[in-house]
Amino acid sequence: MKLYYSPGACSLSPHIALLESGLPFEAVLASTKSHKLADGTDYYGINPLGYVPMLEFDDGSRLREGPAIVQYIADQAPAKKLAPANGSLERYRLQEWLTFTGMELHRGFTPLFNPNMPEEAKAMARERLVSRLKWVDAQLEGKQYLMGDDFTVADGYLFTVTNWAKPMNIDLSGMPNLLAYRERVAARPAVQQAMKSEGLLK
Repeated sequence: MKLYYSPGACSLSPHIALLESGLPFEAVLASTKSHKLADGTDYYGINPLGYVPMLEFDDGSRLREGPAIVQYIADQAPAKKLAPANGSLERYRLQEWLTFTGMELHRGFTPLFNPNMPEEAKAMARERLVSRLKWVDAQLEGKQYLMGDDFTVADGYLFTVTNWAKPMNIDLSGMPNLLAYRERVAARPAVQQAMKSEGLLK
C-alpha cells in the first residue's frame, strides 16, 4: 500500500493508523502546496481532486477520504483494536466521532487556512471552534481516549486536527481534559514515529 500525504495535513491521521496497525506501507510525499511528488510527478494525475490523504492498493485501486481510509486500515488489523467490530453500536460511536471531527472541527479550521478570508469571518470561525473544543473537553472527562480505554483511529484524527489549534491562534489552556488527552496521544510510539517521519518532530 501507498499513503499519499503532506506534512502536518489531515493525512497525519491515516499515517498514525498505519503505524499503529503494523501493516506494511510506503509513505509518498504529495505536497498540498506544489501538488507535485518528490520526483516531479503531477499529483493531480493520481488524484484529480488534488488533496490528501489517499491510499493506493497494490492492484492500483485507490481509496480517498480520511475517515474511510482509517476504518479500512483498522479492519485489516483487528487484533490492534483500532476500531470496534463492524455492525456493533460501538462502531457507530466511532463513526460518530470521525464525522464530528471532520464536519465540526476539521471543516471549522478551513476558513483559518485561507489567507483571503476576512478577519471578521476568521474570528467567527475561531469562536465556533472553541465552543466545539470545549464540548470535546467535557466528553473526555474521566476517559483515556474518545472511546474509553482503547486508542482508536478516531483519536488519531482528533489529535491531528487539534494540532492546528496553536498555529491558528486557538487557546486550549482552559481545556484540561483535552490537553492531557493530547499529551497521552502524543506520547504513543506510533504517533511519535509518524510526526518524525513528516518532519513535525526532531
